[in-house]
This record gives sequence, structure tokens and C-alpha cells, in this order.
Amino acid sequence: MLLTVLLQAAAAAVGISKLGAAVGAGLAVIGAGLGIGRIGGSAMEAIGRQPEAAGEIRTNMILAAALVEGVALLAVIVCLLVFLLN
Repeated sequence: MLLTVLLQAAAAAVGISKLGAAVGAGLAVIGAGLGIGRIGGSAMEAIGRQPEAAGEIRTNMILAAALVEGVALLAVIVCLLVFLLN
């Protein structure tokens, strides 16, 4: 199925690079969503086990989520640049 989509994109003169940029942006967003969800779930489990460490766990969770989101934003920007400049 993916091969037919790639062949149709090449035939329609859309360009493989634009299709790749769109797929890359989608994968970056999906990966960031899964990563942040996993961080949040693990943090909730840790707070459930040690409620007295909730403040420190929450701080570390927010820091890790911000780093994941920053990397995802960078990936989406690179994909958009490839999409717009080609």
C-alpha cells in the first residue's frame, strides 16, 4: 500500500521529498505524544508509590516532557522546511 502511495505521489509530480516531510512530521508528533504519555503514566505510578516525593517527581516529569516536546517541535520544523523549500 505504501508503495502505491509513493508511486502515485511521484506520478502526480508532488515529489517524494514532500511526502517524506509529511510522514516525518506525523511520526514526530506521534512519537512525542507517546513519549509524554509514558512520562506522565510513570510519574503517576511513582507518586502513588511515594506520595512524599510528589514535588520532586512532578518537577522532573515537567522537565522531561518539555525536552521531549522541544525535540518534537524541532523535528516538525525541519519537516516543514523540507516541505516548503522543495
